[in-house]
Amino acid sequence: MTTETTPIAGDDQLLTLPEVAARLRVPVNTIRWWRQRGTGPSFFKVGRRLVTTAGDLRTWIEEQKSGRGPHAA
Repeated sequence: MTTETTPIAGDDQLLTLPEVAARLRVPVNTIRWWRQRGTGPSFFKVGRRLVTTAGDLRTWIEEQKSGRGPHAA
C-alpha cells in the first residue's frame, strides 16, 4: 500500500522568496527590497519561511500590468 501526496495546485500553491524571484526573473534581494518598501507581492510566514500564494503573485502582476501598482509604468 502506497500513500500518494497530491501537490498543491492553482492559486493556493505556496511560493518561497527564491521561487517568486525566479518567476519574476529578478534577484532575490529585489524581492526583499520591494517587501521592505511595501511595494512587492504580499508575503506571510509559515514557520520561519516567508511565502506567498500563486494567486497573490498573479494578482500583484495584474496590478503592475494595469497601472494600479507602485511599480507600474
